[in-house]
Amino acid sequence: MSTWFLLPLCVLTCCCSRSNGALSCPDMCTCHFSSSDTKVVCSDDSLSQFPSDCLPGNTTSLSIQSTNLSTITANHLQATPLLNELQLYYNNLSTLPSDLLRAVPHLHTLDLTGNHLHFLPPYVFSHAPLRNLVLKNNLISGVDADWLPDNSNLTWLDLSGNHLTAVPTALFQKLRHLKNLDLSHNRLEKLLAGALNPLSSLERLNLEGNQLSALDPSAFRNTPNLTHLFLQENQLERLPPTLLQGLHRLEFLFLNLNRLGHISNTLLEQLSSPWTSNHLWVAFSQNPWVCDKKVEDLWKWLQKNQKKAFLADDIRCASPESLKERSVMSLTDSELGL
Repeated sequence: MSTWFLLPLCVLTCCCSRSNGALSCPDMCTCHFSSSDTKVVCSDDSLSQFPSDCLPGNTTSLSIQSTNLSTITANHLQATPLLNELQLYYNNLSTLPSDLLRAVPHLHTLDLTGNHLHFLPPYVFSHAPLRNLVLKNNLISGVDADWLPDNSNLTWLDLSGNHLTAVPTALFQKLRHLKNLDLSHNRLEKLLAGALNPLSSLERLNLEGNQLSALDPSAFRNTPNLTHLFLQENQLERLPPTLLQGLHRLEFLFLNLNRLGHISNTLLEQLSSPWTSNHLWVAFSQNPWVCDKKVEDLWKWLQKNQKKAFLADDIRCASPESLKERSVMSLTDSELGL
């Protein structure tokens, strides 16, 4: 066989691997073909360029994970016009072009977890009908409302593990369909009155691991569909008595790992009212409860609602010294001064 014939064959073999007969797949990637979709996964840490060569044109899901990829452009994505899901987590991306998604008009899920993104240009997520956007564990300190179109279809937004110091209120004006919002493990100090008002469809709100020291009484007044509220690992010292008013669908409330010393009877009554979900779980543990007469409301609530309290025995007194580390439930009338 002549050398000139072998050359083109070698080039094809070097740039593509074969799967299912004639179907091609980029080197350092794995392709899964079916009658309805094509999924491509690239997870080789030596990958540093977008795998354009031999990428199937009917790819519906593309995952590039834990590689050295540092650049991706709209031109790269022109090779996958049918793309529905794009996962780019734990790579070396530090920025994105504003027109990144113009060639993927069917994209509904974009996951950029664990990159080095700190600044994103306006309109960067405006060219595709995104429903799920994950920006978890990046370096983002500010959010631009112009990232998204006015009629955004987002139902899931994850901004956890970034450097946010303020809630992106202007962005929320565009997120009237949002059901799941994760702002956990940022540097938020305040949740301003009315900040969540546009999010009337919100079902899950995660504010865990921030620096919140107080909440406005009306913070959740316009989010009646909340079922999960995560407020643990903050610096909350008190809760407004009417904070949970109207949250009749609430199923999970996490308040552990804060600085709560007392809690009002009005708020506790909301957690045991006939309108509250029968499957409600509440986490109160790891707070510095002051076991004086004012803890009576919590004590009585725990007696009646022990099954609703997650790790009820771990709800313990921090003071006075004579009751330190005692379970609140185990206290007697005389110890409470009743």
